[in-house]
Amino acid sequence: MNRPTILTGDRTTGPLHIGHYAGSLANRLRYQDSHDQFLLLADTQALTDNAHDPEKVRRSVIEVALDYLAVGIDPARTTICLQSHLPALAELSMLYLNFVTVARLERNPTIKDEIRARGFGRDIPAGFLCYPAAQAADITAFKATVVPVGEDQAPLIEQTNEIVRRINTTAGRAVLPEARAVIPKAGRLPGIDGKAKMSKSGGNAIALSASPDEIRNAVKAMFTDPNHLRVEDPGRVEGNVVFTYLDAFDTDQNTLAELKAQYQRGGLGDGKLKARLEAILQDLIAPIRARRAEFAQDRGYVFDVIREGTHRARERTEATKRDVVSALGLFEL
Repeated sequence: MNRPTILTGDRTTGPLHIGHYAGSLANRLRYQDSHDQFLLLADTQALTDNAHDPEKVRRSVIEVALDYLAVGIDPARTTICLQSHLPALAELSMLYLNFVTVARLERNPTIKDEIRARGFGRDIPAGFLCYPAAQAADITAFKATVVPVGEDQAPLIEQTNEIVRRINTTAGRAVLPEARAVIPKAGRLPGIDGKAKMSKSGGNAIALSASPDEIRNAVKAMFTDPNHLRVEDPGRVEGNVVFTYLDAFDTDQNTLAELKAQYQRGGLGDGKLKARLEAILQDLIAPIRARRAEFAQDRGYVFDVIREGTHRARERTEATKRDVVSALGLFEL
């Protein structure tokens, strides 16, 4: 029985953080038992806004792979592969750009938001603007039908399916499948400072390899309710980063509901909440940090995992490229 194919991955711009864990890594552990899963180390995509620092992108390949292995991704059940070493992805990206307009790329809500957040103005790297076509190539090259993404990334899956439909219409048959976006219930975790986006470069994230002191200091610095000045004051749960993180990581939801009610009535201090959250995060990260340190002692093994996974992925993606070229009736030698 064929299992559905799932594609997911991360940009190689530095070690992963707990936002990645809550948003996708925990689900990837489950998917590897039920899906044919490919994890893409997206180094080419990372260059679209990091071309000034290719060394960071290069060294982050191993760092992200270490995080995958540390959380429990099993290379025997999940294929970890390197984007830049899959030439079919670049070839399909170039081909797909003929099936989408610049105006449509600029209208993509995800791209618009990212352009604004990065302050590009009109100085947009062409690779960044064309990212929706490149992601369509990533997804379709594996013939993935399931793609886990954050809610803000859903428009990219919609655009992928638009390109798929145009390819299939031109070919006169369904050469590529459409993909379904799977959005994690946890949603996107905010930064510890309350900003909407947790960012490695912004210094408002907790790395999956964070030390006990780094976790403790991060939780102490977390944004809560600025008007909750005294323990007896009623506090707000909405927009309170500590509660947002507890929602994501606290497995005792009944006790958490009681804490929320008490906080809103007054009589519960931020210190008690932060102590609870710190204990939860320490317990979550400690085994991940320990496993990561073990894998880091044998980087040759990590390199082999990436190389072997990329070899398997290359066979899959090259086959898809041949299917598309043939279906479109392009000249073949």
